[in-house]
Amino acid sequence: MANKVPPSFDRMGKVIKDSGSKGFNPGLIVLLVVVGLLLIFLVGNYVLYTYAQKTLPPRKKKPLSKKKMQKERMKKGVSAPGE
Repeated sequence: MANKVPPSFDRMGKVIKDSGSKGFNPGLIVLLVVVGLLLIFLVGNYVLYTYAQKTLPPRKKKPLSKKKMQKERMKKGVSAPGE
């Protein structure tokens, strides 16, 4: 009697044994999807960056304030106008 397994557990054992040989590992599928999305994101960003470098005009420099211009001139030794 100790060697006999109830039929409900016996069926479950067969299901568990059979399920290992079918399909892909779910963890592998999730990993492939995440890595694929990450690659698409990185490649897309690179393509957009190179496209923007080619098509967009260069940035304009901010205008210097009068105080900064006077400081620059004083550093160079040029007297500021009106002094």
